[in-house]
Amino acid sequence: MTKNIRFFSLIMMLSATLLMPSVHAQDQRAITQIAGDLYRFQNNFHYSVFLVTPKGVIATDPITAEAAAWLKAEIKKRFDLPIKFLIYSHDHADHIAGGEVFDDDETIVIAHRNAKETIIGEKRPTAVPEVTFSDRLTIELGGKHVELFYVGLSHSDNMIVMRFPEQRTLYAVDFVSVKRLPYRDLSDAYFPQWIEAIRLVETLDFDILAPGHGALGSKPDVIEHRKYLEQLYEAVLASAREGLSLDQMKTRITLPDFQHLGQYQEWLPLNIEGMYRQVQLHRRAN
Repeated sequence: MTKNIRFFSLIMMLSATLLMPSVHAQDQRAITQIAGDLYRFQNNFHYSVFLVTPKGVIATDPITAEAAAWLKAEIKKRFDLPIKFLIYSHDHADHIAGGEVFDDDETIVIAHRNAKETIIGEKRPTAVPEVTFSDRLTIELGGKHVELFYVGLSHSDNMIVMRFPEQRTLYAVDFVSVKRLPYRDLSDAYFPQWIEAIRLVETLDFDILAPGHGALGSKPDVIEHRKYLEQLYEAVLASAREGLSLDQMKTRITLPDFQHLGQYQEWLPLNIEGMYRQVQLHRRAN
């Protein structure tokens, strides 16, 4: 009898565990103030920003349809203002999916012209931009401004940054990281142009860097990220010229000046692999 009771209790405990909702499956969403009327929106590991003005809101990357619906409802609840502009940082779906949530008569969708071509050509799950530009565009709404700059080839061929001059903040996604190595194997990358894109960012006037992932930073973080990529590129290029294999590079290239950065152990081999691929492409092209 005792064994049967214990067995029944164990089965009930296991059933209860299986039926319990997973906390980790829930999306983590939040809105925090950056400076003045500029806010940061978090959806799990992705971030965008939005600017509140007397005449409406300027929003950026919607991230997913579910995240966009949540953000739209929160902006309505907190500020009771329409979203007048939605700006895409670049074409990658993990940042701009869900734009259709804002696709109505009140919202104008903006992106670089190359992004529009990719969104249409690859059928990205989002709203197609109505307004595009090639180099630079300034948006004014309710007496406040956001300046859009095309940075050239980097992490995609249509990456832009957004500067909010009154808040002295720059929103830059994916091609600049704060106290962390670039993501894994540098997919959809262009080198050495990526390094030049970061140099352009260094010329802009801002105090706060709002990246698409991770904590807020500042211009020294931009400089550090550029120096890391420069050393990585130079080390892989020199090793390729010596005839080293990719496996040999992963063993020999350590970049100790940057071992304090996040994901150093996990992503440095992947960074080397991605840079090796870029160097090989560049060498074949020349």
